[in-house]
Amino acid sequence: MSQERLLRLGLAISAPLLALVAAFAITSLVLIAAGDPVGEVWSTILSVPASRNFANIVNNATVLYLSGIAVAVGFRMNLFNIGVDGQYRVAAFIAAVVAGEAWLPGHLNTVLAIAAAMLAGAMWAGIAGLLRATRGVSEVISTIMLNFIATGLVAYFLRKAAVRTPGSNTLATKEIPEGSRIPNISIGDGPGQDLYGFLVIAAVVGFAYWFLLNRTRFGFDLRATGQSGTAAVASGINVRRMTIAAMLISGAVAGLVGMPILFGSAYSYGSTFQSGLGFAGIAIALLGRNNPIGIAVGALLFAYLNEQSNPLQILVGVSPDIVAITQGTIVLTVVISYEVVRRFGIRLEQQAVARALTEPPPARPSSPNEEVSA
Repeated sequence: MSQERLLRLGLAISAPLLALVAAFAITSLVLIAAGDPVGEVWSTILSVPASRNFANIVNNATVLYLSGIAVAVGFRMNLFNIGVDGQYRVAAFIAAVVAGEAWLPGHLNTVLAIAAAMLAGAMWAGIAGLLRATRGVSEVISTIMLNFIATGLVAYFLRKAAVRTPGSNTLATKEIPEGSRIPNISIGDGPGQDLYGFLVIAAVVGFAYWFLLNRTRFGFDLRATGQSGTAAVASGINVRRMTIAAMLISGAVAGLVGMPILFGSAYSYGSTFQSGLGFAGIAIALLGRNNPIGIAVGALLFAYLNEQSNPLQILVGVSPDIVAITQGTIVLTVVISYEVVRRFGIRLEQQAVARALTEPPPARPSSPNEEVSA
């Protein structure tokens, strides 16, 4: 491996390591200021998870990974899609209704529900994309407003479509038939040791994201538009069409965020369906630098911290909210550390160029013809 590649690899590794060390130090200072036992907190968080906890970590990471990919599609286009939370809510509700009705047999019903979820997520995100492309409305504002609208609409229609269970206050749609559920992957004999079968589909989505952006003309146009809209227009790229397309793709992936839970454990959409998944995806996309492998690492890290925070209050007497502080600190330090490392790399390149310009050129060896003529 050449010296230049070693330097790039070292810079790439040093940024996340610097961020993690800084986040560890800042969180420790917060614990000290609060009078909490720093050693016990970290020993609990960094302990090896049990098999059941491991399954929970991977399952949670699967959901967070899809959320991160959905946000990353917009980021590559320089679009800030904060509306993943609303998009996956609408998509999960529609998928639950479609799957619960069982209009098709077996897994054909599953495919139909997943397609409906992707279509619903794409259409909900497409509203923000259309407003941005045609009226110049910031997607940040429109997606935030659409999140609130989505929450209200889903709550309203849930009351209409819910099947009420006697003696329960929980509202939920019809249960998905057993033949339409996605089988889980067992990693042990005990209860709670199953991985979502949707994990395989999530891996396919990550590969498709990488292939689309790095191996297709559309992906090149999308990245070029995100880096410089003016240059994209000059090269003949239709920026408005790319904006709408990016938001549609982002929304379609966002429509998959709730599918692992819906087809792997909940089997219906109700008032207790997991929330807040879209906002976590923003942090994970930033942490993973919009790279599918980096997003996977970020999703696993966040899922690990979430799972390990559960026994903090019981075993150590510390609020599990300290993990939220750690996660937020990691995101901030990652952004700062990548910028610091980037500037350091630019300085090294400038110094290398300066040395190359000041060094005298190597002496040209004389040829045999020149020696004879001399």
